[in-house]
Amino acid sequence: MKKINLTHAMFGATDFKLYEDDQFNVTTFTYPSGVEGLKVANSQGHLVVLPFMGLIIWDAVFAGISLKMKDMFSQPYPGKGIADTYGCFQFTSGLLGNGTPTPEDGYQLHGEFPTSQMDHAYLTIGEGTLTMHADFEYVKGFGDHYLSEPSVTLHQDSGLFDINLTVTNLSKYQVMPLQYMCHMNYAYAVNGKIEQNLPDDAFQLRQTIPAHVHPTADWIKYNDQLKASRELINQLDDGRQYDPEIVFFSKDLTEYVDEAVFRMHLDGQHNFMTKFKTAQFPIVTRWLLYNADQQVAAFALPGTSTPEGRNAAEQAGTLIHLKPLESRSFTVTTGLEK
Repeated sequence: MKKINLTHAMFGATDFKLYEDDQFNVTTFTYPSGVEGLKVANSQGHLVVLPFMGLIIWDAVFAGISLKMKDMFSQPYPGKGIADTYGCFQFTSGLLGNGTPTPEDGYQLHGEFPTSQMDHAYLTIGEGTLTMHADFEYVKGFGDHYLSEPSVTLHQDSGLFDINLTVTNLSKYQVMPLQYMCHMNYAYAVNGKIEQNLPDDAFQLRQTIPAHVHPTADWIKYNDQLKASRELINQLDDGRQYDPEIVFFSKDLTEYVDEAVFRMHLDGQHNFMTKFKTAQFPIVTRWLLYNADQQVAAFALPGTSTPEGRNAAEQAGTLIHLKPLESRSFTVTTGLEK
């Protein structure tokens, strides 16, 4: 296996071909905003990853189809939180708390990790795979101390890729809260059909209204209809109703399947697909939003809990308490199927 360590000096104002073989090619560049980008391509398409900023997957394009939501950002921007650069395909939500916090939670939207500056980044090239790695040590005096190791694996001749994360509590005596969501902002496919190997009644509509949602009279009426019918939206045929957002949460998925598989059918030839082990991710969230500025059909957001904040997870019994020096690992396979 080949390994290539990445340094900031490799990223300039112009594109630089860092690596090429029969299956993959890798190009480095820097956005005008100063954020460093890594374009990794195979025969089917490419990913754009931000190797030193949370290992965010900024873009994903396969078979000429962009997997990423419509957004307001022309490029990634450095910032203290994900709201400062909310135009990416995927980011790591967490890790000490994730989702939409309540005032009692006391942390920023989607947690402290998403835009963290990575300590190291490197590539490994294996048999038919190319993996982008990064690591980040979080430490606070009198607080939590962890090592986060995200990675993304692209496969030869495939539009599917793996998003991996390992988190280790580096404290020798203190238990650490862990809350993680693999936040994939998939493109909204008009008339797209969503299916999953789970019954519709494994899901329920979000019952609370977070602070960033500003309901209209029409939205409240539609929301009440969904509550009464208990309908799960599987057909994207009425985008006018999804502004502001419509959100569903699952029950404990381990009660239904060992591996959850979700697909959004686009055009009869292609599907967006996401699959994961429910022992790692017992909860999945569906987030729909459609307006002139932002259009997203996050049909499956795997998580260790719902994204309603750390206190809500604690009360629901879904907050992970990572023991001293304990590690947890997570993997999601996602992308475009032909």
